[in-house]
Amino acid sequence: MDQYTVAARYEVKDTDTAFDDVFRNASECPDREVIGRQDATGNWTPVTCARLAEEVDALAAGLIGAGIAAGDRVALMSRTRYEWMLADLAILSTGAVTVPIYETSSDSQIDWILRDSGAVAVFVEDAPQAARLAELKHDLPSLGSIWNFDEDLAVLVAEGIRFAREDVALRRDTVRSQDLATIVYTSGTTGRPKGCMLTHANLVATVRNVALADGVHEIVFNEAQSTLLFLPLAHILARIIQFSALHQCVMLGHLADIKSVPAGLQTFHPTVVLSVPRVFEKIYNTAAHSTPSRFARRVFEAADRTALQYSQALDRPSGPSRALSARHAMYDAIVYRKLRHAMGGRVGWAVSGGAPLGAKLGHFFRGSGLTVLEGYGLTETTAGGTLNLPVAQRVGSVGRPIPGCEVKIAPDGEILLRGPHVFKGYWNNPAATSDTFDADGWFRTGDVGHIDDDGFVFITDRKKDIIVTSAGKNVAPTALEDSLRAHWLVSQAAVFGDRRPFVTALLTLDSDALTTWKKQYGRADDLPTSALTQDPDLLAELQRAVDGANATVSQAEAIKKWLVLESDFSETHGELTPTMKLKRNVIADEFAREVESLYVDTRR
Repeated sequence: MDQYTVAARYEVKDTDTAFDDVFRNASECPDREVIGRQDATGNWTPVTCARLAEEVDALAAGLIGAGIAAGDRVALMSRTRYEWMLADLAILSTGAVTVPIYETSSDSQIDWILRDSGAVAVFVEDAPQAARLAELKHDLPSLGSIWNFDEDLAVLVAEGIRFAREDVALRRDTVRSQDLATIVYTSGTTGRPKGCMLTHANLVATVRNVALADGVHEIVFNEAQSTLLFLPLAHILARIIQFSALHQCVMLGHLADIKSVPAGLQTFHPTVVLSVPRVFEKIYNTAAHSTPSRFARRVFEAADRTALQYSQALDRPSGPSRALSARHAMYDAIVYRKLRHAMGGRVGWAVSGGAPLGAKLGHFFRGSGLTVLEGYGLTETTAGGTLNLPVAQRVGSVGRPIPGCEVKIAPDGEILLRGPHVFKGYWNNPAATSDTFDADGWFRTGDVGHIDDDGFVFITDRKKDIIVTSAGKNVAPTALEDSLRAHWLVSQAAVFGDRRPFVTALLTLDSDALTTWKKQYGRADDLPTSALTQDPDLLAELQRAVDGANATVSQAEAIKKWLVLESDFSETHGELTPTMKLKRNVIADEFAREVESLYVDTRR
């Protein structure tokens, strides 16, 4: 099949906006608690619909008082927290445009985004961030105010007291669905980030059509559910989940520090979580290898096989057999329940995006009682595109198109998307905008894949990442990298081989897993990674990971040589994007000598 369409369940109206739900909820159910706001002691304080609308309104008045006009760009740079959402909603309700910036961005990235967007003001998290922005400000003629959440929100609210609430409501009422809502800059795996222009209509179409997809509201996302956000809100997927929670009155919490996630899960008890595949891989590997007991590891291995078999049986008309169900129930009591308890005890659903999850992990988690609904989309498509649904799931795929989305496979295998969720174009970049759409208005995703006979979409790789060896063999590196990264000792993997005689790989080690491995193999805790990269037992374990990856491809696509690096890839050093995607050009440049050695060194 080369094309599949799902009809829209919601048609966006001219007056629809991304902030409508805040004020509708305040009118229809003012006392309903929709936000859990964590205080300094770690406790969660409920925020009602009425209180949220009041705080958004007050901050919007402050922005108007500070001179923010409709269409002005206001940047927002902070970790994930309640104030991020508050500022975003206030900006949007004044008719201004939110420009998210990752707080982990480099000075040059921040400078570029502020300069390119023409931002007139910026929200930051605290005084140190404000000082950092102040250093850049003298080169940014359009940038005026720098407000930090810890000190300036109350000042802004006080500024807005002189404005009648009717005036604020009047400003809100002028916003239309086709107005620009946000400019979200791509994470930039190559080149400078481009600003994706998303309208209120784009946001509304995605949120409301997904809400009306089969089983979403009825089963996964409704007023009886809760979700805890810890991914960066600068990423469009996390932001869409936030808008969706407000639309469906799901109890929503925010965590700023990724290290506090385990404790936050225990106190917030979410029923749904959003994450990227790397987090699920870490959860699985920790469960599989955190104990030095050989007996406990054997129990987990048996539970792992049972979860896989049970999940696979759920896709068959006959379902799991009695014997399999009994075995599954036994392991639920001694393994799966503990895993769910570590995630707060109530979680039954997860949404995964940003990179492929892998069928094995998908089956393991579903078999353990946590169904991961994998989806696919880009910043340019407002995070929307395809999604596995609670009533229509194919593990290993990224689901069928969301309502209102058309998917087509081009002759060269590229995935094309069309629908009301697709962006207007790139800010200040008409050439790039023109290049990304074909003559019929299809958005070129840059990803390669296929559609099965039932309309489920499968992603193969990024088109630009496809390796063509000197023998002319096409190799999809992502599949190999995903398989390698699934191994408990591997943190990251980067595959090379373009215009080379064979395929090679650079591997990095997971520091937590390495600590466990040292205990199991009797190595000293303080043994440096440089020594371990030559340890025969460790290399033998990693060779098994490479052999496993190679078993999934042809001999011509297999990794012939590989090397372990002494340090991990990181966002800080520029090798990863904020969503943990490889920046291949950076890695290729930084480790050019190591890659070259694999083509001249004959020792492995």
